[in-house]
Amino acid sequence: MFDKKDYSQLTLEELLIEEKKIKKNEIFSAVLIGFLIGVMVFGVVKNGFGFLYLAIPIFLIAGIFKNSQVQKQNLKEIQVEINNKNGEKDK
Repeated sequence: MFDKKDYSQLTLEELLIEEKKIKKNEIFSAVLIGFLIGVMVFGVVKNGFGFLYLAIPIFLIAGIFKNSQVQKQNLKEIQVEINNKNGEKDK
């Protein structure tokens, strides 16, 4: 679905920009998951159990969570490359 970037080819500045993007995406994902949980709770309290209030948010939360796991792995790779670039810079 997404193209896998080769972080070893990026400069230190580009790596820092990518790191900031991923951290913003993590925050956005957490807020969106919280909102969807709120929709689920509101739906159950107001209208009882229903497909619209439970199943759709659960599928969306699962997709967001899966994507956030990929983003966390990418963030780890970026941080490793940043450390490598900083190590080369110090030499």
